[in-house]
Amino acid sequence: MTGSGPKKLYGGGMMNRRAVVTGASTGIGEATVRALRAQRWDVVGVARRAERLEALAEETGSAALACDLTDADAVEAMLAELARTGPVHALVQVAGGARGTDSVEGGSVEDWQWMYDANVLSTQRLVAGILPLLREAAAQSGHADMVFVTSTAAQIGYPGGGGYNAAKAAESMLVKVLRQELNGEPIRVVEIAPGMVHTEEFTLNRLGGDRVAAEAVYAGVEEPLLAQDVADVIAFALDAPRRVNLDLVTMRPVAQSAQHMLARGPLQVRTDVD
Repeated sequence: MTGSGPKKLYGGGMMNRRAVVTGASTGIGEATVRALRAQRWDVVGVARRAERLEALAEETGSAALACDLTDADAVEAMLAELARTGPVHALVQVAGGARGTDSVEGGSVEDWQWMYDANVLSTQRLVAGILPLLREAAAQSGHADMVFVTSTAAQIGYPGGGGYNAAKAAESMLVKVLRQELNGEPIRVVEIAPGMVHTEEFTLNRLGGDRVAAEAVYAGVEEPLLAQDVADVIAFALDAPRRVNLDLVTMRPVAQSAQHMLARGPLQVRTDVD
């Protein structure tokens, strides 16, 4: 899985480190695989859709492991394969998602259950299973890393976001507690919380496949974040000196100055200011 070209020394003193990136078939996960491969990481992409993972592997030199993180047996098999094939120096947990924009009163219990399973229980299951592998790698190389992509939805509630707000807030709290529980171990725990990111599928899936409604969310917004922007921050966090832990990085497009404040139309310097 190692790329060609000159090798780079990382914080742990090894020539190559191996990262597991979930949600790798699309969006931020896919962009993260590309970013880390460009920086000479060995990368294992994990997602449900094997065909997309295989195409990404063919293009970038990553490895592919198809796995539904809500399936305990599938996760156990994935972890066994990771243990068999080499060390794991980093986990980048991107997988998750949102369904619906219902009110709390009118919310779909099935959608809320899926969001909790996909964003919280899957993360806990993955952390519990992969920590022994990360500890083993850290003992050999000096440190290991865990990066979690949550959301600004974890920080501020908004109408229609109740289920996603609750799930991402729970995931964010899991990350904060985990960092404290690992205090004293050479394992960094990083949280990246993006605001509006224009990706191929996130909003489309949230809105039940309604492409017109999904594109309307971004209409008129000058330069929303791209998946690559988030991936670049993840890559920076992983390649930072091992003494540096980015506890929480909140990132938004310039047009989104707060969760509820989104400028539509060109960004322009004010001329009416005294």
